[in-house]
Amino acid sequence: MQVLKFGGTSVANAENISKVVAIVKETVKKDTTVVVVSALGGVTDLLLGAAALAADGDELYKEKLTTIEQRHIEAVKQLIPVAQQSQLLSLVKKSCNEIEDICNGIFLLRELTARSKDRIGSYGEWLSSQIIAAKFKADGTDAVWKDARELITTNSDFTSAEVDFVATDKKINDFFSGEKSSLFILPGFIAADRNGVTTTLGRGGSDYTAAILASALQADLLEIWTDVSGMMTADPRLTNNARIIPNISYQEAMELSHFGAKVIYPPTIQPVMSKGIPVWIKNTFAPADKGTVIESLTKGKGDIVRGISSINNIALISLEGSGMIGIPGFSKRLFEALSSEKINVILITQSSSEHSICVGIDSSSVEKAKQVVDAAFANEIALQKVEPLIIEAELSIVALVGESMKNHTGISGRMFSAMGRNGVNIRAIAQGSSEKNISAVIATKDVRKAINVLHEEFFETTYKQVNLFITGTGNVGAKLLGQLKQQLDFLQQQMRLQVRVVGLSNSRKMLIDEEGINLDNWKEKLDAGETASLQKLIDEIISRNLRNSVFVDITANDKVAMVYDQFLQKSISVVACNKVAASSAYSNYKKLKDLSREFNSQFLFETNVGAGLPVIASLSDLVHSGDRVNKMQAVLSGTLNFVFNNYDGSRLFADVVKQAQDEGYTEPDPRLDLGGTDVMRKILILAREAGETMDMEDIANNSFMPASCMQGSVADFYAAMAKEEAHFKKLLDKAKADGCILKFVASFDNGKASVGLQHIDPKHDLYHLYGKDNIVLFYTNRYKEQPMVVKGAGAGAEVTASGVFADIIRASKV
Repeated sequence: MQVLKFGGTSVANAENISKVVAIVKETVKKDTTVVVVSALGGVTDLLLGAAALAADGDELYKEKLTTIEQRHIEAVKQLIPVAQQSQLLSLVKKSCNEIEDICNGIFLLRELTARSKDRIGSYGEWLSSQIIAAKFKADGTDAVWKDARELITTNSDFTSAEVDFVATDKKINDFFSGEKSSLFILPGFIAADRNGVTTTLGRGGSDYTAAILASALQADLLEIWTDVSGMMTADPRLTNNARIIPNISYQEAMELSHFGAKVIYPPTIQPVMSKGIPVWIKNTFAPADKGTVIESLTKGKGDIVRGISSINNIALISLEGSGMIGIPGFSKRLFEALSSEKINVILITQSSSEHSICVGIDSSSVEKAKQVVDAAFANEIALQKVEPLIIEAELSIVALVGESMKNHTGISGRMFSAMGRNGVNIRAIAQGSSEKNISAVIATKDVRKAINVLHEEFFETTYKQVNLFITGTGNVGAKLLGQLKQQLDFLQQQMRLQVRVVGLSNSRKMLIDEEGINLDNWKEKLDAGETASLQKLIDEIISRNLRNSVFVDITANDKVAMVYDQFLQKSISVVACNKVAASSAYSNYKKLKDLSREFNSQFLFETNVGAGLPVIASLSDLVHSGDRVNKMQAVLSGTLNFVFNNYDGSRLFADVVKQAQDEGYTEPDPRLDLGGTDVMRKILILAREAGETMDMEDIANNSFMPASCMQGSVADFYAAMAKEEAHFKKLLDKAKADGCILKFVASFDNGKASVGLQHIDPKHDLYHLYGKDNIVLFYTNRYKEQPMVVKGAGAGAEVTASGVFADIIRASKV
């Protein structure tokens, strides 16, 4: 004996019903088969919706009834030969007339009782099963149709009736023992009380009907046919990487179904579990797929975590007060009050201090809960021993499920750490002593991110997805995008990082695509994007709430630098090529560093000092390992080093500077380089990273630039430099006379910092520095006589982009 149940999508229309018939015809060749069917997809909602409209006095209920009748008539006409249709069409018409009569009565009374809901709702399964049975007979397959109300006996709790298994099992066995057919068709969902009044088993109850039949008949297996190829590790609507679970235990299936997995109705498991009957979840639209089998599993078989599920529309209600401490009975009274209003408790947690009890319930029950609990504790509230019931709404529960979790330490830690790193705040936690389930209450807006983060943590051992939002697509930005494009495959294959650029913006346009922007034609895509708006970009990034998000700033824009805090406090890491934030007021710098630590987000700005050189990384390693930086000497401007390495008096100083700008070494405004501001920012950042509290005004700037060169526009700047050529030639000649060369040096010595032009003799460590190279000398407690030296190209779009790239990888690996 085998029992097959087909859900609403499987019997939604004539085409799908034909697929069901084909599956059953193959199955019935193996053994006697009992088929349980749901209503045509969406019909139960239409029936109950029509009843609700009628109760509200809205005559639009008649339109819903017309739709119901048309759908069933259309199914009959498409499935049954014309010569055999009349009897079935009459049955459909008669049933639809009965439905209309009931709704008319509801309309007149303006009253919809639970008993009336069950009567109305029962017609969906009753009609679909009649049509499907007729289809088998029309195809020449003998099929016995049986009304489930004649077999399943329940109490009179309408809409969620409880089954009398003793009476039900006897009726089922009495009926089937007297039948010789190999195929039986029954409506799911519906039953009857001891007086023969129609009841229902709750939404999703057709699964339960099939399980009741399988248990009573000691069936060899139960198959639940739906529109997916089994139970999945997570909701595929929330994560693209969900995969089929090949096998799962009864207990795990019950936990997953209770916590939101829609594939199977929660009460379905119990009847078959007690008899050890395996349950298969199969796909009507891909019958060859293996599916999921639910059975008793051997210990340790499969993944540690079997699946991840979630329930939305949760509210937390909290009973708190100092008067609860050490006083027995508060929990009992709370749950009695909730039970009196039939409010289902989904999750419970209580602090060890007994100061509070926190309960998760469905959001629709919040008002009733507030009234009944405040009434139950009115005396204590009046005496201020207990606070009025505290309510938190717009919450959801995310749950990890797996029997093997109890045998492995650290699962909870991994769960909470993964969510914490991505800024998912946990409001409450619950875990049973069996350790099959770890549940966390979080904000509903964070559910998608949490599911993806947890799925990545426990199921996607292949790679970690990183989502980049890049602002600034000029010289450096374009080089970065080219480097990313080149390395995407390497990062995924060798570093297990799936890096996706999901946002791009510049001063004119912005583009966001959650599926990832194609880096082959990003320029065209961005040009076709919407008008750029910094605030809209911020709102989009935060509202999309993607896991492992990194904001990359490749601009020199003050306004962009001032919004980093909004990202960091949402656990979105920031990689900044922009020096403004790290060299802003110390209070702002410290705030950003503190936010980074507090919200487990990275604030990285390696390229602020030496382009692609690991200057800040090396300094951080020294400090973190306990060394103390006493002195730093550095040539930190690739621009100025290029200029003084190439200025020999044979051509104008202004021409050498223009060459540096044309080759991409300078800031957009070269005066930031030549005036010393850029170098001041860099030594300031290094001093701060070494542990000093310092601001720009604490740095001495011994500028070599005449004041006339620092006025007006960039064009004015070049014209003024040409006029001041004698000044620059004099500086050069004086250095040559001393046997030295010119270098613009940044110095830090025991808390004091300065920048300025210096004569460097051939014996100095800074002498042999060519082209656009930078160099930093770190004198520390460990490197006293011979400094640690970091040296290399310190300017240029390619190396700067590579430094930003390196920071992105660092942020991604946390």
